[in-house]
This record gives sequence, C-alpha cells and structure tokens, in this order.
Amino acid sequence: MARYTGPKTRIARKFGEAIFGADKAFEKRKYAPGQHGNSRRRKTSEYGVMLAEKQKAKYTYGVLEKQFRNMFDKASRESGITGVNLLQALESRLDNVVFRLGLASTRAAARQLVSHRHITVDGKVLNIPSYQVKPGQIVGVRERSKSLEVIADSLAGFNHAKYAWIEWDEQAKAGKFLHKPEREDIPENIKEQLIVELYSK
Repeated sequence: MARYTGPKTRIARKFGEAIFGADKAFEKRKYAPGQHGNSRRRKTSEYGVMLAEKQKAKYTYGVLEKQFRNMFDKASRESGITGVNLLQALESRLDNVVFRLGLASTRAAARQLVSHRHITVDGKVLNIPSYQVKPGQIVGVRERSKSLEVIADSLAGFNHAKYAWIEWDEQAKAGKFLHKPEREDIPENIKEQLIVELYSK
C-alpha cells in the first residue's frame, strides 16, 4: 500500500502546523525547514497558496495525489458544496474514523491497525484504510485485538464526546458512525475552497 513515509517534522514545519499530531521537534522549530527557514520568506503566489492548501490536506489525511484527485472528482459530482463534500469523504475513511475513535494516536497508526486486520466494520474484519464508512455502520476492535497495549494506551483518557458524529461504546470498544460531520464540526485547519479553486483552474 503506497503512502508517504518521509520526514514528518519537515512537512509540518513547511506548513507551520503540527498536521501529523503532537511533535516535540516541531514545537522547538516552528519555522520553515532549510537554510533560510527562519528568515523572512518571499510572498507566495496565489497559485502557490492554493497548491499548499491541497498538499496540507493530502498530508493531514495521508492520501496520495491520484487518490486525492479521485476523491475530489467524486465530491464535485455530488450535490452540495464540493469542498465540504471532499472533507466529509476524507473524514469517512476507515483509517480516519479509527483515529477519531481514539483507537490510534495518529492517522498513520490507525492505518496500520486497519492494514494488520485489527479493525472490524459491522463485525467483519476489514483491512482497507480507504474504505468509506457509511452512516449507521459500527467500527470496532477485533475480539482478539482488544488487549493490544497500543490501543489501550491510545484510549486512556480520550474524550469521545468531542466528535458529535460518532457514538462510542466503551464496553464493546466500538463506535457508531452516526452521520457525516458538518463542516463546523471538522477540527482540521483546511481552507477547502482554495482546493476547489485550484482544481477548477
């Protein structure tokens, strides 16, 4: 399965945000990477701003270019606002739902849990991170994987109430995907309209 495996702190510094989650190295050096990263930078062009926003969304959700473009094309054919449709599709990915449920501390870790067959959807093991979870489906942990230390550590102290579109069942170690999140409920700092404008050029 293709995915970005390069230096994550460098990417976070490029965008000026900890897009991969808590990062001590990023907190120490929040300026851009490179020899002149801490100096005044040239003004970015309009196209550059739009491109950077798309790249930030791709890295945040761990999606590669072709997959991201396919998701955008599908979002543009659906009714509603294209940018919001795109973010809702990204939020509906199985690896992202696993991350939002607190079963993994990062999306990369959630992707690994799915790929290694630790996650179920409606009781059936599913190992496709890009699977689109549908409203009403239940995402949980495979019975023999419930004792995994990495899952227990991630769940410790996790606040499930912060995501209104997911209902958590602590005893079953599973969550119900109630509905696609509204734009105001998605916490990611992404200006989706810039992505729409980029692809519309």
